[in-house]
Amino acid sequence: MNAKEYLADPCKASSLPFWKAETINIPEHMKVLRDDEFSNCKYDGFDDQYFRLIHDLKNLKEAVLPDRFELVQCEEKSFAEHINSCYEHEHLSIEEMLAYKSHPVYDPDLWVSVIESDSKKIVATGIAELDTRIGEGVLEWIQVSSDYRKLGLGKYIVCELLIRLENKADFVTVSGRVANKSNPYALYKSCGFVNPVIWHVVTT
Repeated sequence: MNAKEYLADPCKASSLPFWKAETINIPEHMKVLRDDEFSNCKYDGFDDQYFRLIHDLKNLKEAVLPDRFELVQCEEKSFAEHINSCYEHEHLSIEEMLAYKSHPVYDPDLWVSVIESDSKKIVATGIAELDTRIGEGVLEWIQVSSDYRKLGLGKYIVCELLIRLENKADFVTVSGRVANKSNPYALYKSCGFVNPVIWHVVTT
């Protein structure tokens, strides 16, 4: 797959952002199938489903930070600790977070964090990436602490990153697990993402 093929329909062309699709080798015990391919075949194994969505960076929604919260800068350690606290099976190290900064798609302006004003506790974080070769922005990490969900913080993080990408990228993609209890699909749709494509990661 080349850039032209990918850009024709990013969500349908690949389960991954273009830069990752170029570099990641899929293990032999794993198959990644688009929903229309999966429906026409039978595969034995565990099926984990992911959605991909795209935003054209037009008609962006305002990023509204709820009262009693502040946008701040924080270090890699704080990002790792917050991400790990939001997901049951994530164990990111500081070294892994630092490695993100060596990626060709790293942009320091696309790392955002929110604290509760009184406690100074980090309650929401987001990391986006930018592939300047093809104009693709990617929402890589979006998370809100469990006790602070349903307050508009997730929507703020997403909208803030889209605004920061508006003059840098031509479009933005995002993916997430279909079975995620926090329903990120609904969040991204509410922020203007469209064109859903389901991908199946089948592990044997």
